[in-house]
Amino acid sequence: MTFTVAAFYKFVPLPDFKSHQPVLAETLSAAGVKGTVLIASEGVNGTIAGTADAVDTALAALRALPGCAALEPKYSRTDEMPFLRLKVRLKREIVTMGVPGTDPNALVGTYVAPDAWNALITDSDTVLIDTRNAYETAIGTFEGAIDPNTQSFREFPEWFRAFREKLEAEGRKPKVAMFCTGGIRCEKATSFVKSEGLDEVFHLEGGILKYLETVPEQDSKWRGECFVFDERVSVRHDLTPGSYDLCHACKRPLSDADRAHAAYEPGVSCHHCIGEMSDAQRARFAERQKQIDLARARGEQHMGPEARRSEEA
Repeated sequence: MTFTVAAFYKFVPLPDFKSHQPVLAETLSAAGVKGTVLIASEGVNGTIAGTADAVDTALAALRALPGCAALEPKYSRTDEMPFLRLKVRLKREIVTMGVPGTDPNALVGTYVAPDAWNALITDSDTVLIDTRNAYETAIGTFEGAIDPNTQSFREFPEWFRAFREKLEAEGRKPKVAMFCTGGIRCEKATSFVKSEGLDEVFHLEGGILKYLETVPEQDSKWRGECFVFDERVSVRHDLTPGSYDLCHACKRPLSDADRAHAAYEPGVSCHHCIGEMSDAQRARFAERQKQIDLARARGEQHMGPEARRSEEA
């Protein structure tokens, strides 16, 4: 069976966002989709999966939210359901930056369509910044992109302020282009960067996923695979599931070589996190993995390790 995966977000003022959560949760549940939807006063964000009809029904409910009629998802396909359950959550931010006053509904950079992205990022006057986390950039990014090596999006403002000081010390005032998986983080990042006083700020409309969907692979400036926030872990340029697995202890992507490492124990640890976990944590993870294996042997689905949050997609 083939499932449709739809990743979406929309920055839009939703002052009564809490009132929408119960109805939206009921409608999406009845449609039969799974995944995560986040609602906040600044908008909506999520990734869902199901049959094509179920996803269409869910998207119609999402587009019925005030100001969301133009919500445009990025689609992909998979042969396995990438989520274990449906969650519709209330949040302070639909993507957490933690800088009060940052509002893409009021101030945002210039959107650049995927088919115009190559021309911008190959311009010598452009600085290209990957706004994603280090575990994401490690498996793929755009040619020539700067990696801030952040562990969460909350670290981006501090990194950027230091980076801007470096540019100013060098007497440089380049165009700044930013990108992320689905467009939400780079859109919020442009709002922050423009509020810091930069003028020529651009971001990839629809994110990496829309670029991979739009730009032919032979013309692509993308290198590697793209990390996604569900059980597929990564996708290739054609948006089919990639070659990476997930460490369900630390949630980092793992290659075949990583899984061959002596520190790798399914569900318990990998070489990235074995020194970060306490004995108590490893024991808890081992018991969780045991229950997953037992459920699998019975032909049942254990709720087990949840898919990664779609919050930062």
